[in-house]
Amino acid sequence: MSKKNQTLGEFIIENQSSFKYTSGELSRLINSIRLAAKVVNHEVNKAGLVDIIGAAGETNIQGEDQQKLDVYANDKFIQTLTNRNIVCGIASEEEDDFIVVNSQDENHQNKYVVLIDPLDGSSNIDVNVSVGTIFSVYRRVTPVGTPVTIEDFLQKGSEQVAAGYVVYGTSTMIVYTTGDGVNGFTLNPAIGTFYLSHPNMEFPEDGKIYSVNEGNYIHFPLGIKKYIKYCQEEEGDRPYTSRYIGSLVSDFHRNMIKGGIYMYPKSSKNSNGKLRLLYECNPMAFLAEQANGKASDGFERIMDIQPTELHQRVPFLCGSKNMVEKAEEFMREYS
Repeated sequence: MSKKNQTLGEFIIENQSSFKYTSGELSRLINSIRLAAKVVNHEVNKAGLVDIIGAAGETNIQGEDQQKLDVYANDKFIQTLTNRNIVCGIASEEEDDFIVVNSQDENHQNKYVVLIDPLDGSSNIDVNVSVGTIFSVYRRVTPVGTPVTIEDFLQKGSEQVAAGYVVYGTSTMIVYTTGDGVNGFTLNPAIGTFYLSHPNMEFPEDGKIYSVNEGNYIHFPLGIKKYIKYCQEEEGDRPYTSRYIGSLVSDFHRNMIKGGIYMYPKSSKNSNGKLRLLYECNPMAFLAEQANGKASDGFERIMDIQPTELHQRVPFLCGSKNMVEKAEEFMREYS
């Protein structure tokens, strides 16, 4: 029975048997993410003291300016996952294409691929606002021992075996699921150990927070505009409170604890939405559903969407179940 103040390592060992694939490989993978998160956390926390903030002078595949910490976090997560001989493939927001691991080793038996957003919300780095890392894990579908292909990454979210995020905030936390609930672990920086601080995390079914960039209101579809006005009406327990940080990890984390809905809909500026399905929306949707919440594109369950490309974008509504369902009602009525 997991208990508060248990270390992440102890928790992984204790709960390994509840995971349907008990080879220990997934446990080593989670441990690798823990290690990389501690290294990135160290750099994030001293960003203002060293030449690690600001733009790197490059753009990623999304056409977004890369921050220096984007590049650093990307390198550290890829390096850690590759060097520890755990995964057979990695896809990152910062890479044009997926990375094949151990393709020259005919004896490698690694079964997992990882999709990762190494530093979510990186535009907030320079102003000392919380950022995070998002990760998603799948079992490969191509034969073990062969190089991975795009097919291993273009799986529905419902096929995920693990997902989670790291939030680098006032305290640093790892929150993850392997399909048996959601648990949060807080880093004790004095000794470099993560401890179980938030066991069995769940969204309240209702909430009073809506999180959306209202600066884009004029570009939103009518259903979202109507829902925002509904949130602002003075009736019953409304109006709701508007809270938007601009880091998906931070907004999601707050809403899971306090109750709320996060929205990044499609718009006249981003006709397919802006968030990436494979390494942002799917992992957050898996976490949400495991925490008694819901995730949708406004009409369809996020984890039922069949991906067609690595950096595919989708509209995203996620959070407390009743709030997401109410937003879906508006989307259907005003579609």
